[in-house]
Amino acid sequence: MERNGIIGAGNWIVDHVKTIDRWPGEGNLCNILSQIAAPGGGPANVLFDLAAMDGNLPLYAAGLLGDDEDGEYLLGEIASRRIDASFMGKTRSAATSFTDAMSGEGKRTFFHCRGANALLDRKTLEKVDVPAKFFYLGYLLLLDALDAPDERFGTRAAGLLKSLKDKGYRTVVDFVSEAPEKFRRIVFPSLPFIDILIVNEVEAGACCGFDLRCKDGALEYARLPEAVDFLFSKGVGETAVIHFPEGAAGRTKDGAFVYAPSCAIRKSEIVGSTGAGDAFCAGVMYALHQDWPLDEALKLGAASSNFNLRDATASGGAVSLEKMMDFLKTCEFGPMPPVKF
Repeated sequence: MERNGIIGAGNWIVDHVKTIDRWPGEGNLCNILSQIAAPGGGPANVLFDLAAMDGNLPLYAAGLLGDDEDGEYLLGEIASRRIDASFMGKTRSAATSFTDAMSGEGKRTFFHCRGANALLDRKTLEKVDVPAKFFYLGYLLLLDALDAPDERFGTRAAGLLKSLKDKGYRTVVDFVSEAPEKFRRIVFPSLPFIDILIVNEVEAGACCGFDLRCKDGALEYARLPEAVDFLFSKGVGETAVIHFPEGAAGRTKDGAFVYAPSCAIRKSEIVGSTGAGDAFCAGVMYALHQDWPLDEALKLGAASSNFNLRDATASGGAVSLEKMMDFLKTCEFGPMPPVKF
């Protein structure tokens, strides 16, 4: 069977995005300049970016919503992008998950209600049966039922990913940042069942047990190959990618280490960074789905995240593949690392 398309499963969230005029210290006041409700969470962000990128790519949504107004809102957003919602369930046991996202000065912070996402389980997602090529799951460490222990696989998420691979899907996974000891306990069991891992430098460092930034905030470029190699040593199957504001790095299992700088953007052009990592993930996923080489995939991810930064919401800045490719022909890139890999 020839597979085509991408399933996006996991955290479905309504983001209540508030743009603020400055980043206040504790006890201080800032002004909310604007506020808007928008879809959020890994699968929504990734799928909606992909839908804007290529209207011909088959896309499927999978997850659990509350039986409420927010749930109907998300279903409407999925339908408006012609994404198959056959595997979106509803529950009356919890509300649709939501996040209050504060965005300004290129920074962001989140106040999150787990809601129905905490109830999403392996049995629900194993019902997905479509001829897609990739099955994206995000975010581990924010899906309580899947993060729970499992006697055979370590976690229920690991068992789910094993089942999905057995069905013929190539698994793509993203995490959220957590305390390192919790991170390794929940994440490590899943790594042998992840084909493509796309994480930021904080999450990669939590996996590896060492920081990828110095105390002054500078990126530890020289340790990036070590971090990528560590992820493969723990079981990642095909591709490991680490992204960060300065750029992205990674390699395929049998390939050479590659690095790509971010696309340059003026501070005045940055409206918000909510969903920037997911936009990068969407670009990389699309390129890998189309069998592009990894260095080109990282560049497409950089372009996708650059457009994301120009909008306050998680996917409001998404544009077509054609527009991104035109952008990559003329954009300036950031500096290359001060080390040789």
